[in-house]
Amino acid sequence: MMTTASERFLHYVTFDTKSDEFSETCPSTEKQKVFGAALVEEMKELGIQDAHMDENGYIYGTVPGDPKLPTIGLIAHMDTSPDASGENIQAKTVLYTGEDICLNEEKDIWLRKADYPALANHVGKHLIVTDGTTLLGADDKAGIAEIMTAAEFLLNARMNHATLKIGFTPDEEIGRGADRFDVAKFAADYAYTCDGGPVGELEYENFNAAGAQVVFHGRNIHPGSAKGKMINSQLIAMEFQSLLPVHQRPEATARYEGFIHLTDMAGEVERSTLRYIIRDHDMAKFQAKKAVLEAATEFINRKYGEGTVELTIRDSYFNMREKIEPCMYIVDRAKAAMKSVGMSAVEVPIRGGTDGARLSYMGLPCPNLCTGGDNYHGRFEYIPVEDMDLCTRMLVEILTTV
Repeated sequence: MMTTASERFLHYVTFDTKSDEFSETCPSTEKQKVFGAALVEEMKELGIQDAHMDENGYIYGTVPGDPKLPTIGLIAHMDTSPDASGENIQAKTVLYTGEDICLNEEKDIWLRKADYPALANHVGKHLIVTDGTTLLGADDKAGIAEIMTAAEFLLNARMNHATLKIGFTPDEEIGRGADRFDVAKFAADYAYTCDGGPVGELEYENFNAAGAQVVFHGRNIHPGSAKGKMINSQLIAMEFQSLLPVHQRPEATARYEGFIHLTDMAGEVERSTLRYIIRDHDMAKFQAKKAVLEAATEFINRKYGEGTVELTIRDSYFNMREKIEPCMYIVDRAKAAMKSVGMSAVEVPIRGGTDGARLSYMGLPCPNLCTGGDNYHGRFEYIPVEDMDLCTRMLVEILTTV
């Protein structure tokens, strides 16, 4: 008897795979390899003979198919977001009746329909939820579970299908998922990341992305004798932030509007640091946002002296649309698969990024497919069992379309 996607998923979330953006190793956390080793073992048990994990924690495997059909890759990431705890996840399945869901009676934590109106789309479905103290990990263990279930189906079904290349990556949540992905070894004609949200979402354009670190240098003097001598780096950092446009913050933007987002801050009188992410779908606007930070840096250095502020900007990934538009037949293939299982395709711009964005620029065109989940990266994440099954069927359709 085949294992369902939700059964796999409930097992996968018992592995803590949170990535660490401050680590310099690959993968950034060793526990991702623990999960990876379990996946390789499962793949081999299914009959995926070439399943293996490389020294960097990337997993590859092949389900052979008709050589006359294209070789299609399905990719998902193993890590979960650093934004919330992924340790000791207490997942449970509830039949959603349309009322608020008590996630944790002891701590009085509720998943409320007033806060999350999309719940109304799932009345009568079985929702997998957390206990309100951790994230769930559907981003992206749901994608892994659906790929594995589709692979098992193909291995047992007597039907013609494309060769499937499976890839599971570490560290996607910290922007490194494609860093050491071996596109040549993967050997797919094209691929899809299974890393999207609610049913029907189909994405082939995403933000251009960069990260910025701004370091402020001050001078500490005993406050009793500080007049005319102290330079408080924290106050200069606050002044720097005040120079940035309020209307370009995430909370003021939607759809194709980009942003400059202050992600974290630390400081004392002598030294302070602000860290930002910069996002925009339009390359010209993306470059303009970086120029805003550069102009603010120049202003502060003119005011307080050269070297007061050090700005470092590093590009992370670019909008994949440029690489997908010449091969829109792969988007059409996904749309047809969605339609065949009763989904209505909704093309939406990703207000973020996926491994597929980087991989598309590495020569592997790679749109992003829905996995069924919602409220990613937080304690109120959930995913319907029925939608996981539907997404699995969609993957099978993509691979069996002649």
